[in-house]
Amino acid sequence: MDVEFDFDGRVALVTGACGALGSAVVTAFRDAGATVAAADVVEPDDEDSLLDAGDGVEFYHGDFTDEEDVSRVVESVVEDHGGVDFLANVAGTWRGSDPIHETDADTFDFLFDVNLKTMFLASKHALPHLREAEGAIVSVSARSSLEGGEGDGPYRASKAGVRLLTETIAEENLGTVRANAVMPSVIDTPMNREMMPDADHDAWVDPAEIARTVVVLCSDATGVTSGAAVPVYGEA
Repeated sequence: MDVEFDFDGRVALVTGACGALGSAVVTAFRDAGATVAAADVVEPDDEDSLLDAGDGVEFYHGDFTDEEDVSRVVESVVEDHGGVDFLANVAGTWRGSDPIHETDADTFDFLFDVNLKTMFLASKHALPHLREAEGAIVSVSARSSLEGGEGDGPYRASKAGVRLLTETIAEENLGTVRANAVMPSVIDTPMNREMMPDADHDAWVDPAEIARTVVVLCSDATGVTSGAAVPVYGEA
């Protein structure tokens, strides 16, 4: 069954827009008719047509671990497009670590900065505008955030933080801004295929499938859903 959404006249801010999942989310919002503010600390490739301003997408360079930069980007988006209706907190990364008693504090700080602080700062500065628009936030947590595990404890903890902040934002903005999270497992990206060449790639979820779920959670189709952590890991 094909489902289409009409976000014409709506503005979506997507962080981590140059990554595999981020670019898929940008595409999904663009295809639904939204104006997309695609933000990342990494500059897009010259050939990346998704981040062409003439294609309904405008790129904003910013470090979302830096509050001053986040404030600047959000205010620029509002000034350029009149507001923000949707925020997709996609910025994030995975990094394995040693057992906790051997884990470098820099690794811990890095993962919490990229996975949790970016989500916190983007949400903090977008919320006043999202409240005006009665909009929605979707953030990327992870299936592994549901339990402890060996070798990537700081990653799991940072993604658990994303879930808890999502629930908090939902509770603090009842009836005004909906906030939900998605929980992928292994996403089918070139980098993951390179890292795990012998895995069953057919079981992995395509970024475009997760992106469609992000769009659905911003739509009126889920108007009564807030504070949820939605599995998007298929059979992975």
